[in-house]
Amino acid sequence: MVRALPDISLRQLEYLVAVAEAPTWSVAADRVGVSPSALSQGLSELERRIGVALFEPDGRRRVLRPAARPVLDHARQVVSLTRDLVDWSDRLQHARSGRVRLGLVDVAAVEHYPDVLRRYRRERPDVDLTLSVAPSADLLDGLRSGALDLIVCVDPPVWPGGVDVEPLLDEPIVVVAPMGATFGDPVTWGPWVVFPDSSHTRFQIMSHLAELGAPADVAAESHQADVLRQMVELGLGWTVLPESAASDDLATGPVLFHRRLVLARRAGSVHDPAADDLADALRSA
Repeated sequence: MVRALPDISLRQLEYLVAVAEAPTWSVAADRVGVSPSALSQGLSELERRIGVALFEPDGRRRVLRPAARPVLDHARQVVSLTRDLVDWSDRLQHARSGRVRLGLVDVAAVEHYPDVLRRYRRERPDVDLTLSVAPSADLLDGLRSGALDLIVCVDPPVWPGGVDVEPLLDEPIVVVAPMGATFGDPVTWGPWVVFPDSSHTRFQIMSHLAELGAPADVAAESHQADVLRQMVELGLGWTVLPESAASDDLATGPVLFHRRLVLARRAGSVHDPAADDLADALRSA
């Protein structure tokens, strides 16, 4: 016998996403336009209908339980796909041109695709194109929440569900040091100014340095490649950067590894033709 699906409303899933992303329940309630009590009642009903406890007490607050993650992931996907459909329908009804919200890691925005973006803006002035430059993890969160339509980011070790991914390019990641430095024995390299712990690339950097026997002494961190480059110029340490982001004013050493940049979109969403055109332009570059 096939079990009947629970009667879950889109509004309840929207409440769950809001609570997960807002700093307080009061702010979450304000974001979805209901009172805190209505928000609480809606989430209690969601728990009852799926038969799983989603929250646990934390002092006077209720917080999401770790076991609620699959429900939250499902809610984010359903809410974001529904927003895609509503946006598409609204543009169709009002004969409006497309909108594309593109997210890129800094090296993609500055080094690899600025010409593509300039050409797209010139050829498609009818499209409302907005750009967000951020680390890969933040871009992925924005994609899954529905805040971004396309992202170009570093290929992480594990992709979550609900995302379609395709490779764009592989780029060499090189050791960079102050001018005059030598790249003999790796045990003499460093100290390091590198991407933060949350960076997908940071993990690969430290793993490959450890394999070479280089000390892992981290002196400073930044998400931005140009800031890391300036720190090296100031003599604060060595760094590891995409080869395209290295500078003639610094000493460029060996290739440490290659990383892949990928194009990602929400799986199963209603695609705006304007977003399809931009995705094609990024692929062809």
